[in-house]
Amino acid sequence: MRQDRAQDVPHIAGKPAVQKTPRLIQSIERSAAILEIIAQKGGHARLQEIAGILGLGKTTVHNILQTLDHLGYVQRRQGDVRYHLGGRILNLARIAGDDNALRARLHPVMTAIARDSGMTVYLAVPSGDEAAYLEVVDCHDPAVDGRPPLHEQLEGSAVGLVFLAFVPGLRKRVMTTRALDADTLVRIEEARVKGYAIDIEACRPGWNCVAIPWREKGEVRASIGLTGPAVRLPRAHLVRLGWMMMRHVERAAVQQC
Repeated sequence: MRQDRAQDVPHIAGKPAVQKTPRLIQSIERSAAILEIIAQKGGHARLQEIAGILGLGKTTVHNILQTLDHLGYVQRRQGDVRYHLGGRILNLARIAGDDNALRARLHPVMTAIARDSGMTVYLAVPSGDEAAYLEVVDCHDPAVDGRPPLHEQLEGSAVGLVFLAFVPGLRKRVMTTRALDADTLVRIEEARVKGYAIDIEACRPGWNCVAIPWREKGEVRASIGLTGPAVRLPRAHLVRLGWMMMRHVERAAVQQC
């Protein structure tokens, strides 16, 4: 048996190979450090606080934060000078394995909404620049079985409009990769103001939808949507269902506190 680790190092021409230190990119090191500081501070930190911990100038830190904000990794909220972890970081955390916990948490809410509406209810989360559907609860009526695809583009769909309205980093990222038309921008703003988003046959002819956000610690983590035949879900009825869904979600949020 070999007695020391030095013997395990491969030899080239009779000499041990030199273990090279990787060339580190300073801006990436600093960006990672900033994200870790914000996380360690409870998910939010001030510019001056971050600069002091890193021992860097405020201008340098500000420029990095501006880049991270543009990419959706951090965000600043209206009336708050602190930098918060953004939707893209939370999305990465979700992809790492929180989907099952989210399903379990929201399944009773979805079941109650399906019971009270008689429609198909589904749970969606942001996945990259799309909406990914995790769970579907239907009312066992083939006439209203509106199961969505596994993934869907954000624009147009009710759940997608919810994410674009309430996850600023995601909206910024989408708008840097593709143009959103004037109608979509209006619908995003309507969803932000009203608290719910409506889709009138935009994604699937003959089917209408309404969706609301699900928040955890103030951040929108998912969207709950409801869909059914357009003839049974005119806009006025979708609005009433949206308010009903929000009441169920509020009760569930209170129970978790």
